[in-house]
Amino acid sequence: MKRGKRYQESLKLIEKGVSYDAKAAFELIEKMPKAKFDETIEAHFKLGVDSKHADQQVRGVIVLPHGTGKTQRVLVFAKGDKAKEAEEAGADFVGAEDLVPRIEKENWFDYDVIVATPDMMGIIGRLGKVLGPKGLMPNPKSGTVTMDVAKAVKDIKSGKIEYRLDKNNIIHCPIGKLSFGAEKLAENYAALYDAVLKAKPAAAKGQYMRGISVSSTMGPGVSVKA
Repeated sequence: MKRGKRYQESLKLIEKGVSYDAKAAFELIEKMPKAKFDETIEAHFKLGVDSKHADQQVRGVIVLPHGTGKTQRVLVFAKGDKAKEAEEAGADFVGAEDLVPRIEKENWFDYDVIVATPDMMGIIGRLGKVLGPKGLMPNPKSGTVTMDVAKAVKDIKSGKIEYRLDKNNIIHCPIGKLSFGAEKLAENYAALYDAVLKAKPAAAKGQYMRGISVSSTMGPGVSVKA
């Protein structure tokens, strides 16, 4: 795959075979030629586990100290008092059965996260084929199936992210925007690193952290010391 001039210029700044301290890696990314927008910074963790085995899954949630820089739009499935709590907490959309045809027939996806009370999961289950492939199904493990909808909405709005393995045993996670600066990015990275480390499955054998890199939306990966 042929890369653009800006990518090639960025690549020249990275020393081959060198793994950097996290803060130094972000300082290096700051020196790279800029895109015309505020790029998202991502962390990538290659883990020594096998995602095909249920006992080697790595998944969890964390509220980043400085948020992600992205305003998350939250849809809440709830009724009565819980619907009112969600609205007061700042949910962008709140509803119940009335939302099903809108999602199913109108292809409505103007939200980033769905939160639901447990009693709503029977209704949401009907939307599994639509929401599942988009990674939008609420899940108790990620705190998005809960009676405390107000806390869930506030956490998401303040920078809560979910991390999980892909089929190649890599976790890809946004940790902020380039405009945050190296210090804040390093603090967000450290919080995510600690969370992934603590989530090590008991069944994982050998070296757990196989490789870590950080990158901007349009830039090359910079290797980080484990």
